Order: sequence, then structure tokens, then C-alpha cells
Amino acid sequence: MLLSTNDLCKRFGGLTVIKDLNVHIDEGEILGFIGPNGAGKSTFFNLITGVLMPTSGTIRYDGADITKKRPHRVAAMGIGRTFQLNPLFGDFTVFENIAAAHYLHPHSSVASVFFNTKSHRDNEKEVCRSSDEIIELLRLTSMRNELAKNLPHGYQKMLGVARALATRPRLLLLDEPLGGMNPEEIHFSIGAIKDMRERGMTILVVEHNMQILTICDRVVVISFGEKICEDTPENVKHNEDVIKTYFGGVSYE
Repeated sequence: MLLSTNDLCKRFGGLTVIKDLNVHIDEGEILGFIGPNGAGKSTFFNLITGVLMPTSGTIRYDGADITKKRPHRVAAMGIGRTFQLNPLFGDFTVFENIAAAHYLHPHSSVASVFFNTKSHRDNEKEVCRSSDEIIELLRLTSMRNELAKNLPHGYQKMLGVARALATRPRLLLLDEPLGGMNPEEIHFSIGAIKDMRERGMTILVVEHNMQILTICDRVVVISFGEKICEDTPENVKHNEDVIKTYFGGVSYE
């Protein structure tokens, strides 16, 4: 078990957004975390990554309690994430955006940078190699030298994923990676996420687009901050509570 939450709760005044939520993620799996708009999905992400502090409950990652850790500490421990609105450098190329994200874990001292030592030059070569590897993995090769601000929406989303991968996470949190995409972009993005899965990456993906079920091992469904179902994607599609809450009583298929 790589990450788990125990009776996780988050309240804003009298409003309970997350209530007694127990979720676990195993190493190497893709866990889907879905629900209607306003169900508490993004709040759950923000609790895991330290953007928000829980009202009660605990979060454990790789055996350690990270409940009260701040975002930079969580990231340094190996949890990467994307955002619904990508914080990209618009005037940087795809390659430059990914290379810049590597510096969460700097390997060169100020002195080695100033004197341009061999170790610094070797580190820069490794950043370039890793950046191009990520570009290839996420099918962005044709866009390598394009400015981020000029990319279509779907490619900007994947560039956000690429920047998260540059931090070398053990656990990657994808926040609505298919949001706002057209069918062609969704097909491209799902293919890229499948490629990550084949590399053995552990992924927690928040979505309301049900096409994400095609790549998940397990799915947790929440409504008004409470878990209403946890099962395989196929069983989730036919779960009566999910159909009633999420699809308004009409079967997904």
C-alpha cells in the first residue's frame, strides 16, 4: 500500500466537504476517483498534497504520516500532481518547461554552477536526457520546440503532466486530465496515460469524464464528500447507487 487515508474529514465552517473518507492506493495501479461536480474530488487532492489541512483523520504515504506536511515537503517525498488550470511558462518551449521542473531536486551547488564544473555540466546533460525521455513518453515529440502558450488545450494538459513527471514522483495525482478536451485530445491523452501505466507508474486520477474508466484498475466514487462505491470499473458502471447519484438514474452504457 503506497498511500492511504483514514477517516479523512474536511469542513469549511458548517459545510462538510469530505466525510470519513477511507481510500488506499497500491503501488503500480491506476486508481480512479470520480464523482459529480462539487463532490469533493479536488478537495481530496488538496488534502493529500498539503494545500489544505484536514479537519480530522490521517494520511499516510509509504508508511509515513504526511497529514500535516506542507506542499513542498509532500512533493519532495515523491508525490507529484497536475492542476485543472496548468501553471505553465507560456513563453517557454515544451522542452524548457519540462527542464525547468527538474529543479525541484537540484543537484548542483551555487559554486558548481558559477564555475561551470564538470559535475554541473553532467547534471545539465542528465536534465536534457530526462526531459526528452518524458517528451517521448507523453507523445509530445512533434511539439518539443513549440511555445507552451501556442499549444492546443489537450497538449497543454499533457505538458502539465510532463512537468509533474519531471519531479520524479512515485505517486502521480492527475486532476481532471481530460477536462475541456475534444474527442481527439481525449484519445491522445488516454493513450499517453496508458503508456505511463505500462512503465509501472502509480497514478491517482480525479475525473468526471467517465472515459477514464477504460484505464483504471479500481474506482472510488464519492458524492457530497462520502464514498458510495469502490469496485472495478466494470462493476462501477452497473452499480445502482452510482447510476442514481452520478448519472441521474440512466445507465452509463
